[in-house]
Amino acid sequence: MSADPADEKRARDDAHCEDLVRRGDYDRWLTSLFAPAEKRPRLLSLYAFNLEIARVRDLISEPRLGEIRMQWWRDALEGEPSGESMAHPVAAGLFETIARFNLPRKPFVDLIAARAFDLWDDPMPTLSDLEGYCGETSSSLMRLASLVLADGADPGGADATGHAGVAYATTGILRALPWHTARGQIYIPGDVLARYGVAVADLRERKTTPALHEALGELRMRARDHLAKARSCLDQMAQPARPALAPLALVEPYLRVMERRGYDPFATAIDLPSWRKVMAVWLGAGKLAKSLRASGR
Repeated sequence: MSADPADEKRARDDAHCEDLVRRGDYDRWLTSLFAPAEKRPRLLSLYAFNLEIARVRDLISEPRLGEIRMQWWRDALEGEPSGESMAHPVAAGLFETIARFNLPRKPFVDLIAARAFDLWDDPMPTLSDLEGYCGETSSSLMRLASLVLADGADPGGADATGHAGVAYATTGILRALPWHTARGQIYIPGDVLARYGVAVADLRERKTTPALHEALGELRMRARDHLAKARSCLDQMAQPARPALAPLALVEPYLRVMERRGYDPFATAIDLPSWRKVMAVWLGAGKLAKSLRASGR
């Protein structure tokens, strides 16, 4: 019996999404391995969509072209799947996930709107703006992942995903400081910089000063605060949805790298060996299971 062409295309789309995420967003690919096998392709379609939007800046020569790319995605999400959109393997995988779990489309459109900030070189105005950006991107992605893991039902834990996403994204922005400043992007909030007497021009000129270290230290402290709040809310989330928060296990290890002696925020590559990431996520999953047994959920 010959294979169903629709099934073959779905398998190709899913394989494309997994390969894209594995190469471009290794941490989320790794944490997806701790989810049930049957849910992984659907999680990876979410992460592939997020990566497609996040890397628009890298693929364009000027912001207006990026806006056109983002508008294509917005039109696809606000309309019905078409031949053009279904020919795109990430879009096809995403629509499969949206349809299977009846996911709301507004969070996807809001994520695109938030990511429009990435196309330009305007500095992040305030800490509130940064946390709003993290919420519309990282937190929203975790919330959608939790819905997939809960088979489309409300898993609870909205506060947990909110804080978890901000903790993870803030840490990611600190990790990416060398790359962002190299191309003129400033995500460190202006009000935090002003509090320590750091000028935006200092970041653009990549000046490492004690004041800058203090400003970055405040953001690390803020990330840890959201991390603690996310953990305190975990018992509000249904057990099957918990793997959506697996990236939280990497926040503290990354922050500790930034606190080592000799850390240069403009030159130090903030990463961990793969085995350490696996160990951190594995230990995080074990702690999560222990907390679930203690709470009786």
